[in-house]
Amino acid sequence: MSTFIQRLKDAWKANDSLVCVGLDPEPERFPRAIAAGRAPIFEFNRAIIDATADLVCAYKPQFAHYAAVGAEDQLARTIEYIKRTHPAVQVVLDVKRGDIGSTAERYATEAFVRYGADAATVNPYLGTDSLEPFLRYEDKGVIVLCRTSNSGGGELQELMAPDAKLYQVVAKLAALRWNARGNCLLVVGATNPAELAEVRALVGDMPLLVPGVGAQGGDVGQAVRNGQTASGTGLLISSSRAILYASRGEDFAGAARAATLSLREEINKHRARAR
Repeated sequence: MSTFIQRLKDAWKANDSLVCVGLDPEPERFPRAIAAGRAPIFEFNRAIIDATADLVCAYKPQFAHYAAVGAEDQLARTIEYIKRTHPAVQVVLDVKRGDIGSTAERYATEAFVRYGADAATVNPYLGTDSLEPFLRYEDKGVIVLCRTSNSGGGELQELMAPDAKLYQVVAKLAALRWNARGNCLLVVGATNPAELAEVRALVGDMPLLVPGVGAQGGDVGQAVRNGQTASGTGLLISSSRAILYASRGEDFAGAARAATLSLREEINKHRARAR
């Protein structure tokens, strides 16, 4: 049974890329011809995927962008399309679930069985038992919120526990307890480069999902230098709006490809390479 981490490593190598494109559709920003279609979100996503699949290691659809407009069927079609046409590229379902008992089990089933995602984001606020239903899927990735990219994240994440800040406690728990099956990852934002370095030191080679570059203003070079492993990998650097909406015109897919290529080149410029 191949694991998410191994498939991710294969994708890093195959496309020489740490880029993760967030598929966060906003139909009001679609080109007119796409917006007028019968399945505009799927058609928009398909064009983006076909234009960028050789440049990325993963796609990250954000669940709320589909559920809010009743487009869960188009989310399912998007994931199925990626798996059928570009099977080496991994799919991270960004749901940030966090609950307990049978509800947590249902959330895990939703992500990994209903939608067939390769990984899902989760919120650790309810503790280990809220994560365990996801972690039991040993071939799937479980990506735990740690130090997020939003400006208000520090209100809780930087609070002091007895001997460490809360996000450091999360990182330690991930490394020492939650990763027993080798399928745990962490979210650490590019907007917090010093914290990114601290988390990397705490968790060793555990992969990190890094949002916050592009529209949120995180520095790519600092993110790579502070977050990469010794082998120059260990990261999924996520960008959504800066790629999806690089153009509002009919050339949107070509513009998305150019933006993705530019991001990959900027990332690779700062990566450590084996000599």
